[in-house]
Amino acid sequence: MSTVAKGSPTVNRLSVGTSGWSYPSWRPGFYPAGLDPSGFLAFYAERFSTVELNTTGYRLPGEEQFRRWAEQVPDGFEFAPKLPGHRLRGLDEFAARGMANFGAFILGRNMFGPVRGPWPDNSWRGWWGDNPPYHAPTFVLTHYERAPLVMDGGTTFHFVTGGIEEALKLARQAAGDKDVKIGGGVSTVRQYLQANLIDSLHFALSPVVLGQGEALFTGLDLRALGFIVTEHKATEHATHLVLERG
Repeated sequence: MSTVAKGSPTVNRLSVGTSGWSYPSWRPGFYPAGLDPSGFLAFYAERFSTVELNTTGYRLPGEEQFRRWAEQVPDGFEFAPKLPGHRLRGLDEFAARGMANFGAFILGRNMFGPVRGPWPDNSWRGWWGDNPPYHAPTFVLTHYERAPLVMDGGTTFHFVTGGIEEALKLARQAAGDKDVKIGGGVSTVRQYLQANLIDSLHFALSPVVLGQGEALFTGLDLRALGFIVTEHKATEHATHLVLERG
């Protein structure tokens, strides 16, 4: 515990902001009903002094993307990149492998965004801004059709209504001789495990209490599915486990 005497200067400057700005669900409410998503950042920056960049927790956007963001905000506005500690010291082996040699990705709809039911419009473009971290064809599982969404940096979101096997078939075709990564969430990973369509699992276990969530392994027997632990390593920020099917 630390204490500060009454009247002592404790904070020279306080910046207030949120975790991202690209949320169509904030319209109406925070954003005006008719405001196009392209104007969200400028509107946000008139009311807050900083914003967290969630996308940098996965991969740094290009210089041009940062320049476009900077052009939309006033002088003094601060972008707060989310940089895990190991990135500040250089990517460790497991962090680098987490995005290496993947030619396509598969996401559940909840990983793509908070919109539920039929797509009301095409305004929601993901959590990551204009340059998502995937940089490859990314297939989103959904019950509702939507045209492909082309983003900066090589990511194109394809919306698949035919289920997990159709998404995997399309992803394999797109990936060529590279791997396909199931990017979550939990329900999507469970479906692919139950269908015996996953060859390798990588878990990064961090000592953080997050509260409630979905249970990944309830009702699943990884040994019966053929998985064994092939690698384990403790680093400063996480314990990594790699399981592969024999």
